[in-house]
Amino acid sequence: PVRFIGNYSSGKMGFALAEECARRGASVELVSGPVSLEAHHPLIHRTDVESAEQMRQACVGKFAQADVAILCAAVADFTPTQVADTKIKREGEQLLLRLSPTCDIARCLGQMKRKGQIVVGFALETDDEEAHARDKLKRKNLDFIVLNSLQDKGAGFRVDTNKVTIIDTEGKTEFPLKAKREVAADIVDRICTLLP
Repeated sequence: PVRFIGNYSSGKMGFALAEECARRGASVELVSGPVSLEAHHPLIHRTDVESAEQMRQACVGKFAQADVAILCAAVADFTPTQVADTKIKREGEQLLLRLSPTCDIARCLGQMKRKGQIVVGFALETDDEEAHARDKLKRKNLDFIVLNSLQDKGAGFRVDTNKVTIIDTEGKTEFPLKAKREVAADIVDRICTLLP
């Protein structure tokens, strides 16, 4: 209950996407991990979760009614096999922590996707970025994937800007460094080209 495994994600990209979709008239189901951000648009309904499994359950539960799923949360790839009920004290020389893989939410929804639904994934890679993103695009049955890069200053975690590349089966579109709300508009523009 005291220590946890996390990452530097602020949730800003997800909230910018939710606001942009709502601004364009979509009813938005925002599933959020623990962040200190607020959703302001009245068309956004927020569900807060604390674990990868809770996020999976919420996303799977809402997916059947969705036209589009945008999966941009930085969900943990691994979770502790055992969670302590009380604070773990510093005792002994080592603490061995066992981790198990979490369910891949994007892959799960990609497998569930029915004709007409759109699933958009995100990838943050540290090496062979484009090759790994293309692999995820295919393996997870995504309509397109948004590749984030940590290589550029001002992009990635804990900043208000991002530099992304949208990759689909036809090719890729690279965007310059922009405010995350502008990046959200670019992503929603691409989604709109896929809608019936």
